[in-house]
Amino acid sequence: MTQAVERLTAHVMATDFENLSPEAVIATKTFCLDTLGVSVAGTSAPHADEMRITAAGWGDGQEATALGMGNRLNAPTAAMINAFHAHSLEFDCVHELAVVHPLTTIQSAALAYAERGGGVAGRDLLTALALGVDVATSIGMASQSSLRFFRPATAGIFGATAAVGKLARLSESQLMDALGLAYAQAAGTMQSHVEGGPALALQMAFAAAAAIRAVDLAQAGFPGPHDILEGPFGYFPLYEGTWELEPVWAELGDLWRITQVSHKPFPSGRATHGGLDGILQLRQAHALSPDAVEHVTLLAPSLIHELVGRPLQVVMSANYARLCFQFVGALALANGDVRIDDFTDGGLTDAHIHELARRIEVVIDDNPDPNALAPQTVVIRLRDGGEHRIDVPHTLGSPERPLTRAQHLEKFRRCLQSGAAELPSDAADRLIALVDNLDTLDNTNELIIPLCPVTA
Repeated sequence: MTQAVERLTAHVMATDFENLSPEAVIATKTFCLDTLGVSVAGTSAPHADEMRITAAGWGDGQEATALGMGNRLNAPTAAMINAFHAHSLEFDCVHELAVVHPLTTIQSAALAYAERGGGVAGRDLLTALALGVDVATSIGMASQSSLRFFRPATAGIFGATAAVGKLARLSESQLMDALGLAYAQAAGTMQSHVEGGPALALQMAFAAAAAIRAVDLAQAGFPGPHDILEGPFGYFPLYEGTWELEPVWAELGDLWRITQVSHKPFPSGRATHGGLDGILQLRQAHALSPDAVEHVTLLAPSLIHELVGRPLQVVMSANYARLCFQFVGALALANGDVRIDDFTDGGLTDAHIHELARRIEVVIDDNPDPNALAPQTVVIRLRDGGEHRIDVPHTLGSPERPLTRAQHLEKFRRCLQSGAAELPSDAADRLIALVDNLDTLDNTNELIIPLCPVTA
């Protein structure tokens, strides 16, 4: 019963750059640039220093670069660090239907692997990224269960392995082995999400590193298990519970899942963004002052409450706060935005924000879909008895309401300015030009140069 993994493997093997739709190419470039940006911004995230210092001792090898920092490490370790940085600020793109942050694991692994080998053609990277997204999100979308494990890591590892395997030009049987060896390393629980800890990003970092190791082993001839998705102890029975693959197969190869990926306009859990979007729209439309607001109610699917309905805490980490709608909703209501620098020690304990946050609650609506992130409704009740309500069927940043190019590039530039080290003054312009023309770029290692600090 290896049909499921064979189907995904055949898709990866049969696809070249020429098979990608123009829309898929544009979307892959967009989220490639976005992921480079959030990877740099994440170098200043909590516990990033501990991660880098510790990982520097994990084996020799000047193979690939820690983006935004410039130090070179062995490829799996570089992939791990870059993936940790990419997710640490909760600013990385997401496929909402699959509940997967695909590019964090996929691009981190693919770029490190490509750099180790001296670089690849830009069109080969674009193809590998798009295929990796197809694999990871196909697995995520097939699930009919609520989250039991942390899917961005457990499904992301398969997408990263597919992408690296494509760059490595594995044979079909080698790719089957690599995916099996990736499954042998697949892990990631929701406990770190519940506690709001940095190990959440670490799980995706482990997945990125494991993808390279899986491909290296398969290339060396090490066999892996094959019935890894629907076997008696396969991914779906163990990690998901219930699943349905036929709707996924019906679109595989025709609908590129990268075109369904959503931008994150705010550095907080995606599950907070519908409510933030609604608050900001009502704040602007009615010129609302925080002092005029008595109560804010977010009516949302059960998954939203599970992910970000957690209570405000007097003392909380930045990781916890990014996943607390009460806190980020108060930031939006007070400041008209949610920014990277809102999650400093001083910002996390701001008395005015905490007072506002206590007026906000998340209420579960009647949506029966356990994986739904939308639609959502925001209701703001005023002290004078008035009330404003807005439905948010599609959240800002989604394919239905995408960021404009100007908004996308503004986010990217802000991310580059938020890293732990100073990059060249022209880094943003150079990277935008390189990624815009990635399909004609001869060597992807050119992407690395502007991402090295001026003092590195």
